[in-house]
Amino acid sequence: MPNIGKSTLFNALTKSYAAPAENFPFCTINPNVGIVDVKDARVDVLGEMGHSKKKIYSHIEFVDIAGLVK
Repeated sequence: MPNIGKSTLFNALTKSYAAPAENFPFCTINPNVGIVDVKDARVDVLGEMGHSKKKIYSHIEFVDIAGLVK
């Protein structure tokens, strides 16, 4: 489904402008990859309870690819 806002959503989720979001079909040719950390207050609490030196948050990897057409 070309030109429906996939790259715009990708840019909003990743807080970047890595994916060009132009107003014409098939603007995205190469895949764009963005990684977003998922901050969780529970990690902070557990880290304090266990006196951890390092906190490692979870993350989500988003990939923006070209729209697929039959």
